[in-house]
Amino acid sequence: MGVAQRWVRVVIAGVLLVMVGCTQESTSSPTDEPAPSTERSTEPSPSPTTPASPDPTQDATEPPAEEPPADGPPAERAAFDRDRAMKVVRFLAGEIGPREGSSAAFRRAAHYVGRRFTALGYDVARQPVPVPAGNSWGIDVPAGTSYNVIADPEGFEPREPHIIVGAHLDTVPQAPGAEDNASGVGSVLELARLASLEQPEVPVRFIAFGAEEPRGEGDALHHFGSQLYVREMGRAQQQVLVAMVSLDRVGIRGPDVPLCSAPGGATDTRDAVARTARQLDIEVDLCDDNTTSDHWSFTKAGLPSARFGSIPYDGYHSAGDVPSVIDETQIQRVGRIMWRWLSTRRS
Repeated sequence: MGVAQRWVRVVIAGVLLVMVGCTQESTSSPTDEPAPSTERSTEPSPSPTTPASPDPTQDATEPPAEEPPADGPPAERAAFDRDRAMKVVRFLAGEIGPREGSSAAFRRAAHYVGRRFTALGYDVARQPVPVPAGNSWGIDVPAGTSYNVIADPEGFEPREPHIIVGAHLDTVPQAPGAEDNASGVGSVLELARLASLEQPEVPVRFIAFGAEEPRGEGDALHHFGSQLYVREMGRAQQQVLVAMVSLDRVGIRGPDVPLCSAPGGATDTRDAVARTARQLDIEVDLCDDNTTSDHWSFTKAGLPSARFGSIPYDGYHSAGDVPSVIDETQIQRVGRIMWRWLSTRRS
């Protein structure tokens, strides 16, 4: 082999060594980092507030409590939404069904309503209501405990002027209670949503009353939740109560909206709400002799009160009281009147 050939081989070998060294460095260097990925992980981050186990009182079929909607222009936020009210009607009457005041079904309904209030930012308390055994619309019922679910806005002071808006949550044992009274409860929850977005000048306490339905004849065996609430108010709270309005059977369509006071009581609250209805061009049918809802407990104590609702219907206190009996337009009428009255009432 000549000198020239040996020189060529040396050059080729050197080139090969350089190439091998570069290849090894580019593929196995421990200092190289992988290129950052642009794909976001779908795995949720652990949260210290996430409970370790599900709420044992939470029914698996119960929908999640509705969160308050994002803020928006007041004209868009503060409008009564009948669809939201009807979702409550369908859940209470369609998913839970009959909820006699001391039953497990009632407790489930109370839990659901309490969670809805809490999600809207209210401070929620449950007031135990003892009820006796008796006969409720032809069916024997046992003694037990019902509850008033009470929702207060942040900073609420019960010894300062306020309004109570209430609806009874229970039913007679045989009725799913869409009209009597999921219609009222759904409306109360929707009004609570609006008040959480645009707080009225006069604070509003919302109450889902327990055990309103009778367990026998006479006042002593009727309206247990509201009677207990009034007894335990104390004189200081009674003196500052601006008004109480009961929403009870507010979803049956009629030519107008029933709006009543009770016998022996002042009609100021009823008349003020009626003036609001006229401002909205909604016809109301006034009466002053209604004793068949929770407003009656307040009137008997000399407190200002009124009641919306009570148009007769075929499904009353029967298995036929299902969501299809509800007219959404009627609920919308009541909701519009109530929200206008609450949002314009001045102390």
